[in-house]
Amino acid sequence: QQADRLKQELKKYLKPALLILDELGYLPIDKIGADLLFQVISQRYEQGAIIITTNRVFKDWPQIFNNDNMLTSALLDRLLHHIEAAVVVEGKSYRMKDVVKE
Repeated sequence: QQADRLKQELKKYLKPALLILDELGYLPIDKIGADLLFQVISQRYEQGAIIITTNRVFKDWPQIFNNDNMLTSALLDRLLHHIEAAVVVEGKSYRMKDVVKE
């Protein structure tokens, strides 16, 4: 029954034409979370678009996924296979533009 419930929950992330993962890496993901996110990305592979925002370079992604290099490598392999564009924005944070420096 728990497996059926998990499949139902995963379907929520497989249906949309576009899935957006905002600020990936802001918080670390434990082993179970990393495995579940891998399932979502793996099942969406070549089926639906994904936009990911992060402040982490790819070489630092294992830190996000519980230092699991194998999972991270497999995940990046799927994400980067048909990548359209990787945009790197450098400079000061827009959110911090009104903060007064002392």
